[in-house]
Amino acid sequence: MKKQAETLPIWDFRLVRDLRKREKMSLEQLSERSGVSVSVISKLERNSGQAEMETLYRIARVFGLTLSDLIALAENRISQQVNEKSYRSGDFHFRRVTYSNLRCMHAEAKAGAKVSTPELHRDDYELCWVLRGKLKFTLPKETHILAAGMSIQFDALLHHTYEAIEDVEMVLIHLRKGKRF
Repeated sequence: MKKQAETLPIWDFRLVRDLRKREKMSLEQLSERSGVSVSVISKLERNSGQAEMETLYRIARVFGLTLSDLIALAENRISQQVNEKSYRSGDFHFRRVTYSNLRCMHAEAKAGAKVSTPELHRDDYELCWVLRGKLKFTLPKETHILAAGMSIQFDALLHHTYEAIEDVEMVLIHLRKGKRF
């Protein structure tokens, strides 16, 4: 299966057709709004041939996208599958899947378990969602008690501590912050 994925094109600009159809736009209308010829758009929608950056920029603008947005969409149209990794941090047991812009972790711990500033932080937002039990969550100037069904989101670069008040099961999501510059 992996061998097949390696033969697929790096970018799949057939998504331009999807965007155009979603906007109920004909090839001619997209051509008129973008200043790109119908034949070039048609080739792009069939993912045949090469497109210049200027061409992609003009088409992206019609759909309210940046050039990088359009390229990212074309690059990520193919699904990605990863396997979980298990590890321990403090007294917590984690199962994790990692993708380029996010990590999702399932954690379990017995009452009394504690972990302070868990590993794997980048410039992320972190979301903690308690599925079962009760958790004490501490930031530099805040403390929260989270029970099953409760969640909290914060800047993961801040020093933080998780402490299981009861046996706890939770989901943590690290979402990479957008580009700052």
